[in-house]
Amino acid sequence: MLIQEEVRERGHYDVIVAGGGVAGVAAAVQLAREGKRALVIEKSQKLGGLATLGLINFFVPMCNGRGKQIIFGMAEEFLRLSVKYGWGSPTAAFVDGQIPQAKLDEYKAKGEQPPRYMCRYSYDIFALTLTELCVNEGVELMFDAVVSTPVCEDVGGVTYVKGVVVENKSGREYYTADYFIDATGDSDLLYRAGIPTASRGNFHTYLGKLITLDSCKRAVETGNIQNAFGGCSGGGSSLYGGGHPEGVPLYYGTESSEVNRYLIQNQLEMLNKLKKTDRNSRDIATLPGMAQFRATRRIVGEYTLQVDDAYRHFDDSVGAINDFDRRDWLYEIPYRTLVNHKAGNIITCGRTASGEGYAWDILRVIPPAIISGQAAGLACAMAQDDKRELCTVDVPAMQKRLEAVNVGIHFDDADIPKESSTVHEVVD
Repeated sequence: MLIQEEVRERGHYDVIVAGGGVAGVAAAVQLAREGKRALVIEKSQKLGGLATLGLINFFVPMCNGRGKQIIFGMAEEFLRLSVKYGWGSPTAAFVDGQIPQAKLDEYKAKGEQPPRYMCRYSYDIFALTLTELCVNEGVELMFDAVVSTPVCEDVGGVTYVKGVVVENKSGREYYTADYFIDATGDSDLLYRAGIPTASRGNFHTYLGKLITLDSCKRAVETGNIQNAFGGCSGGGSSLYGGGHPEGVPLYYGTESSEVNRYLIQNQLEMLNKLKKTDRNSRDIATLPGMAQFRATRRIVGEYTLQVDDAYRHFDDSVGAINDFDRRDWLYEIPYRTLVNHKAGNIITCGRTASGEGYAWDILRVIPPAIISGQAAGLACAMAQDDKRELCTVDVPAMQKRLEAVNVGIHFDDADIPKESSTVHEVVD
């Protein structure tokens, strides 16, 4: 039997952001600073996504590995916020975005690599700080709510989202906006609106936080509460798949059955490991509040970033970034990785930007995700002001406005390693 239900419109916004991870928060904060009314719809009870709820409490390196910071803008702002009220601090050797030359000479004389600019932090305190930031900036938040269905209109082959049906504690509600940002981490809004997407599987990795009598002793002895926490795991596969169990299919996290398979298998594996330890000497501090998938589904953008795009300038770059794992590798985020010409008023950011293979990993981690979120927020603000589709935003004007808030648009060619044989060119 078909059940029909009337869903009333509950509100209209300039921009609705689906997802309150760091990319979604960055987009919403940028929108608020542009004078726009923004609503963030978050399915959990805290902001930050994998950076908080997912226990991946690590601002990965934001430098070139040779003592020079590459990623700035709101990524730097959020890094500072992450340790404002909790433990942790950025790499001390960096002063105003770089390691002083005298210090670099000391590392060289010792035959040591210089440290990278990065930071660990308290995931829950960072989540609270993000809530405070949004409230202070005038961003409206809706927790414990899922964007279930976009209501779309096709105009000449271009899709416009008119509004979204939201499931929350009040029931089923409908919210409209002029523009939408898909920061779900899984391209849920884009996919359900019929915008082209691509998917990939995830390795067997599941990490929680453990507290033990020994770790408590270390925390007391060092006077640092950070030392009270250690790690515990279900699956422990590496970023590159090392340790993935033979015969276990990759996890495609865009279906309910896949999420359940991932969680059940990993939680039971973690429990079996704990059964082999002294139950009076340890306890789980917390389990991840979301599946720790690195990448599930992304937009098929107007451009897809490739690993071979290292050291390549893009005329539509919205931020210079670096490889978090390898020293020297520098990239730029083309605006075209966030949009598709079939999506008139929808843009994405964060881990759903368009990247291929390892280039997807370079885009998805915390600092680049924040930078693409900041760009997505500004793009929506400009598109609304100019009454235009997101694919046609004035990118040079956007670049100037991003530079004005300390986003580095292009990396410096002087930082390209001399041994690189890559051809440096502008890609249109």
